[in-house]
Amino acid sequence: MSENRKVKNNNETKREKDGHVYYVRGIREINGEKYQRYAVATHFVERGEDYLKVLEQYIRPLYREGDIISMSEKVISMCQDNTVEMKDVKLGFWAKFLSKFAMKSSAGIGMNEPYKLQLAINMKGLPLVLWASLCSGVGKIFHKRGIFYQIVGQDVAGIDGFYSHSAFETYHTLAVLNPKEPDKVCASIKEKLGFSCILADANDLNIEILAVSPDLSDKPEEYVIDLIGDNPAGQDDELTPFIIIRKTDGEKDDMD
Repeated sequence: MSENRKVKNNNETKREKDGHVYYVRGIREINGEKYQRYAVATHFVERGEDYLKVLEQYIRPLYREGDIISMSEKVISMCQDNTVEMKDVKLGFWAKFLSKFAMKSSAGIGMNEPYKLQLAINMKGLPLVLWASLCSGVGKIFHKRGIFYQIVGQDVAGIDGFYSHSAFETYHTLAVLNPKEPDKVCASIKEKLGFSCILADANDLNIEILAVSPDLSDKPEEYVIDLIGDNPAGQDDELTPFIIIRKTDGEKDDMD
């Protein structure tokens, strides 16, 4: 965890209801309507767990009809075991070389981590990564950021892991990829649990909506992003991968 990053889970915002811990993230107003957000604490979700059972365990006791559930892409990918272990990534010359020129990001481990860059090369091929790196270098001259990921694609931008600083040893040598078939994931959650939901790849710098449940498909992407625009799930090891989004009339805690 970064030393200078503000931890969102603290005693001031912590609440408990019937043994379930959540954190009040505050209200966002969108198109004249107010939405309170609650970050729901969970256990460390391991590879291969059933995300339907995890949602049933932690969300069902706090859920109200009309709520929207935002889910971190990492927890769904862990359940799908859509992961890569560092020992299975053979580090090559280009990953070692190019990673030296990559910018560090306050949002997490970027392409300055050689193993993460090697994984990108494995996924997209060396020619595309070389081209993206060249264009990114030119972009830096003109103070333009994000060019590398625009070229290689969101699946590379979504690689999460190889965090030597993580409080969870699993993430030291594990990379988590984007969820497989995100639209089907959201549709299944809506069908089997009745939860309207959002699957997002979010950090403190950017929000990427990967999928929404069918009942939210008519909502503009800007509206969906606004609901979680301040990254209420948190940036680091806070174990709050699910956010309950609830319409409210005021500032009070509507869980009561």
